[in-house]
Amino acid sequence: MEISIYRTPLSSRLADEYTTFLASCGLRDEKDADFVVWITEEDQLTASGALAGHTVKQLAVDPDAEGQGLMATVISAIISEAASRGIYRLFLCTKPDNRRMFSSLGFYTVVETADALLMENRRGGAEEFIDSLPKLDGVRGAVVCNCDPFTLGHRHLIRHAAAECDSLYVFAVSESGSFFSPEERIGMVRAGTADIPGCHVFASDLYLISRATFPAYFIRDTVRAEEVRADLDIEFFAGRLAPALGITKRFVGQEPLDQVTRAYNERMKEVLPARGVSLTEIPRLEDKNGEVISAGRVRNLIRSLDGKTQQEREEILGQIRGLVPPTTYEVILKRV
Repeated sequence: MEISIYRTPLSSRLADEYTTFLASCGLRDEKDADFVVWITEEDQLTASGALAGHTVKQLAVDPDAEGQGLMATVISAIISEAASRGIYRLFLCTKPDNRRMFSSLGFYTVVETADALLMENRRGGAEEFIDSLPKLDGVRGAVVCNCDPFTLGHRHLIRHAAAECDSLYVFAVSESGSFFSPEERIGMVRAGTADIPGCHVFASDLYLISRATFPAYFIRDTVRAEEVRADLDIEFFAGRLAPALGITKRFVGQEPLDQVTRAYNERMKEVLPARGVSLTEIPRLEDKNGEVISAGRVRNLIRSLDGKTQQEREEILGQIRGLVPPTTYEVILKRV
């Protein structure tokens, strides 16, 4: 038995071998891993696992090699490699049937649906996160947003949501790998909402709307995989977070552009009211030309600055300035 660690991206030959092996185990490569662990027997790949940020994923064992403890070896190698990079907090997402195996390897249940089980390598992590949040007063609502970066559209959503409740929890998604860091994003949200009464901003701590924390590599159908991710996130919010904090309202922006987000909103409409949480969709803010103001639009403008003349840069920066609060614009200027 030989254990190998590969940094990503893999070479074409290794990537083809890896993809083929995962497919033979009924899995797929989500192509976001930082490194991959392989176990080979006589040059044949028999087990593998990967890590993307804080999330263990793409765990596979050749059916002919099951029962030999290979999964434990893979997990141990991933934990050791992660620790060497200063990563000690790990999540994994798997089928509920695998609970016993991963429980025996030191993982604890965070949230479960009919199709997926989210686990973490520390007991009570979710409880610790929820307990760290203050219990706000009156009618309580929530907004969860990525804010990469925080735009006038986000401010529009939060301002309208705050007007419909006494206290509003705003959760800024803590997932790494976005255009701006989690610290920059939560800073932009706090600065951009400081004047909105009843608005309280918190980090999501990887428990809300995180593609990294909610991988679905074990679902072959990518559309169905997005549904599985959405259901896990909704179950955590409706089953754990909202009851603990007394949240009875959730607010989202209407989504005319992104199909995945639109489907997620539709799923919340189906699930949340039955769990005691109303869902309100707020129309998206548009500019004077009738175009939706979005973070993606701002990111594209920032990317377009490369290689431009000073005059062209000033024109683009002027467009950006019209889409974001002054506090966000200050952050962007430091980056460009």
